[in-house]
Order: sequence, then C-alpha cells, then structure tokens
Amino acid sequence: MESPKETGCQAPEGPILCIKNCGFFGSATTMNMCSKCHKDMILNQQQAKLAASSIEDIVNGTSSSKEKAPIITNVEAGSVEFKATPPQLSPESLVGPNLETKAKEGPNRCTSCSKRVGLMGFKCKCGNLFCSTHRYSDKHDCPFDYRASGQDAIAKANPVVKSQKLDKI
Repeated sequence: MESPKETGCQAPEGPILCIKNCGFFGSATTMNMCSKCHKDMILNQQQAKLAASSIEDIVNGTSSSKEKAPIITNVEAGSVEFKATPPQLSPESLVGPNLETKAKEGPNRCTSCSKRVGLMGFKCKCGNLFCSTHRYSDKHDCPFDYRASGQDAIAKANPVVKSQKLDKI
C-alpha cells in the first residue's frame, strides 16, 4: 500500500472545530464550518447577489422581471424575514362580492322553515340549503327540472349508434 505522503492525501487527525468558533464541529465539505454557519454564509452571499442585481436594475432603469421578488431583510443567525409588497387594491374590489359572502355567513338555516341546520344541512340541486324534513324536492317545491337533467345525462352517456348503409343488389 502507498503511504499518504506518496499520494498527497492526508487523513484527518481528529474532529475539526468550526472556523467561526461557534463550538460545533465542521467538515471539509462545508469549508471547515458547521452546518449552521455554512447555511448562514450561503444566505449572506445570496442576499449580496440580490442586492447587487437590484442596485444594477435601479441604476440602469431596467427590470429583469415584471413581478416583484420577495425582499430579504434582517438576516440574523438562523432567522430570515421575507417581505413582499402586497398588490394594490382598488376601492371597487373591496366592495364587490367579498362583503356579500361575509354578510351571508351566519348560522345555516333551512330555506323553508328557517330551522338551524348547523353542519348537517342538505344542499339541493336548486342551490338552497334545507333541514332533514325539507331535503327532498317534493317537500320544498323545488324548481329544478329533474326530468330534463336526467334526459340530458342519458343522451350524453348513450350516443346514437348508426350502422353503415348497405348497397342493395
């Protein structure tokens, strides 16, 4: 066998402490740093690259993407905060259907008898909510046309099959 002096490889003499003096052991794959210090160093490098590219974009007056990327702020040992700019909302979008659905949210009640149904309400094909007594279509005078719906379902499931015409001799 060859000696380590001949091959140029040296076996580690023992565990190597982190070069940042945090008290943990490092390895050669992480540049003699522990995993936490190595991760922090990579985050700092990425933040520096992001800052440099954003400064370049500001100076040149160009944007590399149409959407704004999240901005990394306050990088400490182990914690990173991400801040993204929220989209601008117009007053018309705030008044729209969002407020109507919040106003409807309340105790779920039967459409026929106004009995509270809780989580066990039955939603009919007509779109209304009913209690166990009024859940059937004949009990609440449902306007939904079950016959036409059934005919459409059968027509879609069973297409018309036509045979080829034969020439008469």
